Amino acid sequence: MTELPEIFKKIRDIGIMPVIKLDKAEDAVPLAKALSKGGIPMAEVTYRSSAAEASIKAMVKECPDMLVGAGTVTTVEQAKSAIAAGAKFVLAPGFDPAVVDFCLSKKVPMIPGVSDASQVEAAIAKGLKVVKLFPASVVGGTGMLKALAGPFADMMFVPTGGINTENVVEYAKQPNVLAVGGSWMVKTEMINEGKWDEITSDCKEAVKAIQGFKFAHVGMNATDENPAEAISEKIAVFGLPPKPGNSSIFNATDIEIMRKNGRGVHGHVGIRCANVDRSVAYLAQFGFKPVEETMAHISKDDPNSPLKFCYLLPEINGFAFHLVRY
Repeated sequence: MTELPEIFKKIRDIGIMPVIKLDKAEDAVPLAKALSKGGIPMAEVTYRSSAAEASIKAMVKECPDMLVGAGTVTTVEQAKSAIAAGAKFVLAPGFDPAVVDFCLSKKVPMIPGVSDASQVEAAIAKGLKVVKLFPASVVGGTGMLKALAGPFADMMFVPTGGINTENVVEYAKQPNVLAVGGSWMVKTEMINEGKWDEITSDCKEAVKAIQGFKFAHVGMNATDENPAEAISEKIAVFGLPPKPGNSSIFNATDIEIMRKNGRGVHGHVGIRCANVDRSVAYLAQFGFKPVEETMAHISKDDPNSPLKFCYLLPEINGFAFHLVRY
């Protein structure tokens, strides 16, 4: 897998691309601030209204830390308008070679919409690395993403359409998903009514939801005086059968006994997440940072493949915490 350009890394780390329809350009800046405050400093401003160009221009000028893109771009003229307004990337609901070629000629990242394998092949022929699966829920959802992952291993997707808080994790944990798009956290009626605090609150919930955090297991550190096998035998009497491995013994899936060199003063706690790269970026705001020598990628031979595991610092009350991908 080739290394992602920086803009796509930012999109991945944010993880949620709000799909926005602005009827009034004066709502653009307060909306951008509400999104950023909620942990989503990114917006796809759609060309489904005449206020799109002015809205993009206002967001780019007043909120420079916001990653602003243009969506529902279906013509070259709209692409010209979006790029002139300062859009950092362009998305389309379908695959129009003329629009794709124009954006590429301007060196602006283009994410066209696809709904089948032939359109993915057309995107590859243009040298694209990221496409939008649309409408995601209609064309097969996560099943379609899994099916496309085989023949198109290097292609990343931004599924959009039919995604909400209840199913976002199922999409986010697919290895070929860069980010998810949707409007459930920023509905048009909420924008028109100026409910900025509610939008911020919904964004915070969406950001938490996409992490998919879930307890995986607790780890114990064995010693020469108290070896892993002896510990595991005692735990097994509680109906948790041992599963020996090279570096540790699992009792069922809930308890891991490290044979030696276990991290953490008292042990460790494993936390599952949808995307380790994204969760590392999310947890940075809370003071956590990854332990680089513990990072493991989905593909051992490809350092550009997504992370599947890493420990974090600092420890919490003597326990080391690590993330592990679903």
